[in-house]
Amino acid sequence: MRAIGCLAAAVLLAASGCSGDSGESQVQDQKVEINIFWWGGEKRAQITEKALALYTSRHPKVTFKTHWQGNQGYYDNLATQAAGPDGPDLFQIDDNYLTEYADRKVTLDLTPYVTSGALEIGKLPDSLAKYGQVGGRQVGVASAENTPAMVYNRTLVRSLNLPEPTVGMTYDQLFEWATQITEATNGRVAGTMDPSADYKALWLWLRGQGKELYSGKQIGFTAADLTTWFEMWQTARDTGAAPAPAVIKEANGGDVTKQLVATGRAATSFMWSNQLPELQGNTKDELALVSYPGDPKGQWARASMYWSAFRGTRHPDVVVDVMNFLVNDPEAGKILGTERGLSPNTDVRKVVGDSLTDPTARATIDFENAITPRFGAAPAPPPKGHAKIRSMLTAAAESVQLGRRSPKQAAEQFLNQANGTLAT
Repeated sequence: MRAIGCLAAAVLLAASGCSGDSGESQVQDQKVEINIFWWGGEKRAQITEKALALYTSRHPKVTFKTHWQGNQGYYDNLATQAAGPDGPDLFQIDDNYLTEYADRKVTLDLTPYVTSGALEIGKLPDSLAKYGQVGGRQVGVASAENTPAMVYNRTLVRSLNLPEPTVGMTYDQLFEWATQITEATNGRVAGTMDPSADYKALWLWLRGQGKELYSGKQIGFTAADLTTWFEMWQTARDTGAAPAPAVIKEANGGDVTKQLVATGRAATSFMWSNQLPELQGNTKDELALVSYPGDPKGQWARASMYWSAFRGTRHPDVVVDVMNFLVNDPEAGKILGTERGLSPNTDVRKVVGDSLTDPTARATIDFENAITPRFGAAPAPPPKGHAKIRSMLTAAAESVQLGRRSPKQAAEQFLNQANGTLAT
């Protein structure tokens, strides 16, 4: 591990007489307990605790107090803890809240540690490293990478003697292909899920036209843009490329077990690449990945989640060393696997990929390794209020899907509500 520079130590540790001691020696000299908090299931807990045990085996004076829970209510608990003086030293966060926590000065500024080399991000794809920056400050480091991926039913497509979808296909080409599937199955399986309620699908479609979901603290597109998006999917439903609204609504909530490619109601679902193994576990058919329609330069290496440090931590040097270990250590990478997504460090990712025996997990890594060189620049992380905006988009899209509002009415109402939310 590299030395923590004198400047970083002076700024973050309030230490004097820095003589170039390494981060590792500083960790060894301290007997500390690091409080770490994340969301996830039993498997995530097991592998995270195993990785932390490996760290302790190398640094016996550093132990961990771990807390984890399901996603529901996680941010309520994190907000409560962060409001006091004893927030978790290290915590998991995603881009729904990264900007908000950075603006509230809850997160430790990691920039001096990056500058000194104590926190190494040189092996992260550039767009992934920058996606952890808010206002020019490094406030989070990706714990894993993922990217949107259209998951399709390869078994079904091959049984119908139809070509498999390809990287760079247009939406018009997708709809033509999807209609063939619907017709060939006599409507039993719709060709494609309708992702008009899905913010990431909208965002990538906008980026293909040189626009963004956000422009600073405002919506980055017009009501006319959103009207076109809603109309496009209304046509897909009307022509049979996408299923009926009641079927679509089942999957709009994002529950992996209810995604139409897994339940057999549609040949595609618009998901995250790292969700392929979980989807595959819900169907006997072989599933495969392809990028969303459009030029893949609209996509970017996205942090599925980040590690951030509490600004009030009493052990910033140790916390950053743990963070660096979780992101950059090959042995830790093999323990953590692909449960959160792919390792953000491309060298570690290769080590992990070579160690995997699960073909579905390997397919995820192969997909991202193949498409990452075609990614575009990362946008700024979403502003405060992103979680509410996502819910508003779902409500607007469903009002069109169910015929309660026209595409134009829904789009105009969404823009008014969304910009009002972002302005508060």
